[in-house]
Amino acid sequence: MNSIFTTTITLLDPDTYIYIGWGILIFLTVLLGLLWRFSKRLWLKVVLSAPLMFLWLVFLYGSYIGVNQFRVRYIELTFDDLPPSFDGYKIVQVSDIHCGTLTGSRRHLLEEAVDSINAQNADVVVFTGDLQNRAPREIDPLRKLLSSIKAKDGIFSVMGNHDFPLYMEGDPIMKSDTLCVRENVDEELGWRLLVNDRQFIKRGEEKIFISGMDNDGDGERFPQNGDVQHALYGINPKQFVVMLEHDPSAWRRKILPHSHVQLTLSGHTHGGQFSFLGWSPASLKYKEYSGLYSLAGRYLYVSNGLSGVVPFRFGTLPEISVFTLRTSKSSVNK
Repeated sequence: MNSIFTTTITLLDPDTYIYIGWGILIFLTVLLGLLWRFSKRLWLKVVLSAPLMFLWLVFLYGSYIGVNQFRVRYIELTFDDLPPSFDGYKIVQVSDIHCGTLTGSRRHLLEEAVDSINAQNADVVVFTGDLQNRAPREIDPLRKLLSSIKAKDGIFSVMGNHDFPLYMEGDPIMKSDTLCVRENVDEELGWRLLVNDRQFIKRGEEKIFISGMDNDGDGERFPQNGDVQHALYGINPKQFVVMLEHDPSAWRRKILPHSHVQLTLSGHTHGGQFSFLGWSPASLKYKEYSGLYSLAGRYLYVSNGLSGVVPFRFGTLPEISVFTLRTSKSSVNK
């Protein structure tokens, strides 16, 4: 039942959620108006009016203001085993673009984000999944814009749950063909898609690895295809690795116990798209759902993403993230 509900909701057009929100709040406002008209219980009127006003505030801000903004987060991380040649190496992460939502009046958000990404003069740009909502055709109007993203060492990407044909109708053969079309998009954009794969980057005689796991979710609603061993095949345990994995839950489930990966970059949660007084609904499902986490000197960063199927943000702005890697020796010398 849960998977049926999730699929049905995802099939809606993004703007439909705005109309549904308007409908629900207008209905509740009419009910409250009738209460004020016919009830003599003043305390009940006041008690019900306050949360309804708050809901209107959240809805209007989240649907028309918060969703049209983004921020750039700057994070500097220090590692004992980062090769000296990579001291100051800059990684820009963007996640959860959801092209099907960034249309019309919301296209400007991606345009501004791409300008900001290119302005960082990054060594490498990484994309951590969910380029589409449910079908590759959503990407077509934004291909030229996406292909304009540049970085010295290239753009690397991984698949997210929405990049699989989970949220569309059709027979298995058609879905398989759709998946192939989606996988080819990254190459057409000039991105290197990593499906349980890795790529080294050299500076002189030293190198680091960018590895990418396939989406590794709960195995029920979301594909659980991540293979750590395959993604790290041939990499010496002493070498430095940045792992791209869409779903942050894979960090504790597979990456921490079965690898030496020093830095993992994820997305998927959108930070819950709502946060109030430090609480987000994403915290009910994910132990790590927004920002930087560390355990025994190993890091996970979960991006709030740039968009989502539902065009709404309150207290959790869309973002791109800029990482500067430092060696311990350079930190001591500062």
